[in-house]
Amino acid sequence: MEQIARTSMQIGAALRRCRRSSGLSQDALAAKTKLRQATISALEKGEADTRLHTLIHVMAALGLEMVIRERTKAADNIEDVF
Repeated sequence: MEQIARTSMQIGAALRRCRRSSGLSQDALAAKTKLRQATISALEKGEADTRLHTLIHVMAALGLEMVIRERTKAADNIEDVF
């Protein structure tokens, strides 16, 4: 399932949807990644202090990958994108 995410909160929500569709609890994903459940929760909430390495590790555990591409909507003002 392809999802567009432009903010940390949108990335977290997308990860939550993927985790749930995989039938995993936060505890189960934490055990699979050897991270704390609180770390999974913070990532899904889009908290700003999440490390990129943690994001990529969780994505790999969920069978996801990141694709970098140009935005689909051009905007003169960055606030118009959100």
